[in-house]
Amino acid sequence: MSELPIIAVIDDDAAMRDALQDLIGSLGYRSLEFASAEDFLRFAGRKGVACMIVDVKMPGLSGIELQKRLNKEGVQPPMIFMTSYHDERTRLKAMAGGAHSFLGKPVDVQILIETLNSALLATPGES
Repeated sequence: MSELPIIAVIDDDAAMRDALQDLIGSLGYRSLEFASAEDFLRFAGRKGVACMIVDVKMPGLSGIELQKRLNKEGVQPPMIFMTSYHDERTRLKAMAGGAHSFLGKPVDVQILIETLNSALLATPGES
């Protein structure tokens, strides 16, 4: 029996983390939630993460800065960026860094499910 994929949720909004945890669980996947990019970087098991859902703007390191650090480490699971503050320049940075998707909040649940399933099928680092 294969292990369920782990989806890391990195968002400073506790309500968003809880909602994503419930959604991910309902899809049959496991989730780990982190309130900041720094919390995720301290997580020793980050290389076992199959996909990440990351808020772009957080206190401390932004999602884009986290992406850059992980790329330098060679840790490149598919990343789905979500933001309430959509701007084209940030989207381009995320996609250039290898993001799988860039979604605006509030996100349509069906689109998020399709994006998550697509990301889990992607080769790490594939956009």
